[in-house]
Amino acid sequence: MTVKGYYGRLLDINLTTGEIKKTQIPEEDIKRFIGGRGLGTKILWDKLPNPGIDPLSPENAILFMPGPFSGLPIPSSSRTCVVTKSPRTSAINRKFENGSTISYSNMGGFFGPEVRFAGYDGICVTGKAEKPVYIKIEDEKVEICDATKFWGMGTDELDKELINELGDRKFESCYIGPAGENLVPMACVLNTSARAAGRGGTGCVMGSKNLKAIAVKGTQMPKLGNHKKYLELLEKTRKSFKDDNNEGLKFWRYGGTANALTSSSQRGTQAVKNYSEGSFGDIEKIGTAANREQVWKRDFACFSCQLACKKSGIAKGSYSVMVHDGPEYETGTMMGANLLISDLAGLQKLIAVADDYGIDIISAGNAIGFLMEAYEKKLISKEYLDGIDLTWGNVEASLELLHKMCRREKIGDLACQGVKALAKDIGQGSEKFAIHVKGHELAAWNVPVNSDYWSICYATSNRGACHMNGGSPDRQDMAALRDSLAACSFAAGWYRDEISYANFLSAITGMEWSDDDFKKAGTRIFTLEKMFNYRDGFTRDDDNLPDKFYENKFTFGDFKGSIVDKKIFEKSLTDYYKLRGWDTETSKPSDEVLKELDLEFTIS
Repeated sequence: MTVKGYYGRLLDINLTTGEIKKTQIPEEDIKRFIGGRGLGTKILWDKLPNPGIDPLSPENAILFMPGPFSGLPIPSSSRTCVVTKSPRTSAINRKFENGSTISYSNMGGFFGPEVRFAGYDGICVTGKAEKPVYIKIEDEKVEICDATKFWGMGTDELDKELINELGDRKFESCYIGPAGENLVPMACVLNTSARAAGRGGTGCVMGSKNLKAIAVKGTQMPKLGNHKKYLELLEKTRKSFKDDNNEGLKFWRYGGTANALTSSSQRGTQAVKNYSEGSFGDIEKIGTAANREQVWKRDFACFSCQLACKKSGIAKGSYSVMVHDGPEYETGTMMGANLLISDLAGLQKLIAVADDYGIDIISAGNAIGFLMEAYEKKLISKEYLDGIDLTWGNVEASLELLHKMCRREKIGDLACQGVKALAKDIGQGSEKFAIHVKGHELAAWNVPVNSDYWSICYATSNRGACHMNGGSPDRQDMAALRDSLAACSFAAGWYRDEISYANFLSAITGMEWSDDDFKKAGTRIFTLEKMFNYRDGFTRDDDNLPDKFYENKFTFGDFKGSIVDKKIFEKSLTDYYKLRGWDTETSKPSDEVLKELDLEFTIS
């Protein structure tokens, strides 16, 4: 490899045949797509040359992709991107029966660094095992092992039992829970019981392959291009994180993303009562201060991270539950404010149960909230809900429905498919308050306040609605870069001026990355994702918002009356396409743009 900082190897495993290969990654792909999300997208494009492939077929690939920062002690750079074809999304005007978008979901923890320690730039799994299996990796030794005895275990129990079987706590693993085993479309992949590749149905794809877990342990490190420069940058970065008076550090260490529960509610940007409101009157009951006083006992961090934004403890009250992590902003909102639940112990119970099953809490909270609104409006009956009295704020009813969703029992079998499927079944105008884009439910940030940002952010995300997408081309390209490097977005503010991401990548690879080269790589990655989706039949019609945002005005809080102006949104969307050089009618990137980005291979 002339590009340092990589091994140039992909661990390629076919579970149907049992074949295990260590394949060479083309250097040009590494230079152009960097790693993580970007390199995973390019590999997936190559693995799936034809559109319309069933995401749950053995032919689909699921990739576990750390980036060039992962495994190096660069603060807050431990991320792993899980890339696959989504089982969650579908186009309005279907070109293919199984047409769906790309799915990329990012998790922290310790798994990605260990993949790099084992000597790989990523893991690709295709095929389907005849029975439940897990993959065991120790440097060059790779085995497909029987996981029958682990099938049916929740993620909490599995996390312990897998280590017991391996007999070595140096192994790091990621895995699915019963939701993934049951092919719940919104199932996720977890590690350390609470760090999740939560969005886009990654756990469902893993379950479709009968793959329960991947465990990895390694002893290697890649050679760096300019070790001296890297160490200089690393020392300066560490010093910037050591300032005890730094308000950013205090923010993350005190409350993590849960700090936003109160601030978002105050600003009118929170998802409340199935996005009917932007502020929650009882938010202080589930916010950071309440958790600090009543629940949290420990702050903990991902690999080589100074922020320690994850929180654990014990909740007591209406329920008694061990808290591995939570609430975060997204989980606290979607299982709390969005359902009008202010019972802190009840909220913690919902989060813990969802994590143990291995289900995307954002999408699950959306589905429950949607059904609560349909029930309130008498569009569905108690009998439709299998006798559940699904009223706002009802913890026990929400728990009962959550269990049914993860087990695919009766109403849960439909609800676990998401709000788009539910609205299609219920009809009666319910599609107007089914909060999704392309079939993927919105996250916990409401749209009407700051709609210029959030409407573009959700509508144009390549995996369906995604709050991490960014509301402009520049923000989107930078998010794609961070996900490709393995850098955590929470620490992005520290990486500026001399200790920029581009300078770190130059030191690691031995290649000079100018700001223009770096930005172009982000644009290239985002555009390749767009072409993956366009090839599968997604056009401008799919870059939309739920009707509720155009018709429902907030009635509570300082931002009472807020609503989205559809004409302004449509103009903003057109302007967005023009900025990117995409066709304003179809949303297709022009051939000129594709050639400029070295994406000629996508032109048909």
